[in-house]
Amino acid sequence: MPAEKPQWRELFAEVVTTGACTGCAACVVTCPYDVLGYDDADGTYRPFHVAEDGGAEDCTHGVRGCTLCTRACPRFRTWEPEIDQHLFGRVRSEEEVAGMTREIVLARATDPELLAAGQDGGLVSALLVYALERDLVDAALVSYLEGDGTTWKAIPGVARTREEVLASAGSRYTYSANTLAYSEALAGGAERLALVGMGCQASAPGAMAARKAGKVARRFQLTIGLLCSKTFDDAIFPELFEARYGLERAQIAKMNIKGVFQVWTRDGGYHEVPLREARDWTREGCMRCPDFAAEHADISTGGIGAYGDWTLALVRSEKGADLLAAMVRDGAAETRPVTDDPGVLPLLEKLSNASRKRGPGTTRRLIPVSPG
Repeated sequence: MPAEKPQWRELFAEVVTTGACTGCAACVVTCPYDVLGYDDADGTYRPFHVAEDGGAEDCTHGVRGCTLCTRACPRFRTWEPEIDQHLFGRVRSEEEVAGMTREIVLARATDPELLAAGQDGGLVSALLVYALERDLVDAALVSYLEGDGTTWKAIPGVARTREEVLASAGSRYTYSANTLAYSEALAGGAERLALVGMGCQASAPGAMAARKAGKVARRFQLTIGLLCSKTFDDAIFPELFEARYGLERAQIAKMNIKGVFQVWTRDGGYHEVPLREARDWTREGCMRCPDFAAEHADISTGGIGAYGDWTLALVRSEKGADLLAAMVRDGAAETRPVTDDPGVLPLLEKLSNASRKRGPGTTRRLIPVSPG
């Protein structure tokens, strides 16, 4: 019996329509025939197949043997052990609920401008600026706020300079499929890419590399992961923040999550919204995502500790370790022992365990993906 070559038909049935799809758009950017699109309207955040080329559920190119969309998907079949083995040479143990690490430290940018613009220590901004200015990457796939920022709609974009990194700094809690900026980066001449994204996106380069998804996989040179419990639909602004709390999105200056939604407004005000009230606006893909800690990134980052001006940094790969060490050596970042914040590792484990419990059965199926 010939080996199975799963294509869009299987991806659609097993991931897109089951709630396992996180909307990372890895399948869209790897499709060589441009027959996959992306729907981010009305809280959908899913890929779709164009009707004129096989319909919603099948693909004429897939019938002829194209499997790139399934090889790129970081939620298709045995994605976790496949990526683990490729990136780290072994599979994560059950005890490693936050993934495999070389070291865990508290870190932050030393540049005052990056520190002020970034979230929780500005480490992500510092990593990107350092990698760009040292010619380690040509461009970074990040998120921006559309227009003048007052709509708070997060959109994918490309950062090639310090100024563009600064413009992308800060956290948003609605979803942006940063991988969708891939074509824009290539159109601008970039070949070596950094990707910033939550666990669902941070696993995409590893999935592509493990399953040999061609030149797209080879272009990702650095992956920076963002710790993430969930993201929210854009409707949270009018339906929760404004309707219940009178917080108009155009007046919001900054947001953070520290046990509650922290909201700063342009008039200098500060407000807190209980996270439990935001549940109804959680994206479907987040409800079944098991990866809080972006476990397949080179460096995973998050502001979950007691110190609001330091970033928890989980250094996972040799590449990530070398980058952070070089930044400390060159004075671009500073670190301190994670033991300085005794509560942060127990909190990391708690949040990671909570995400682990909601992983969908489709991600645990022991069915290998056949390259080719």
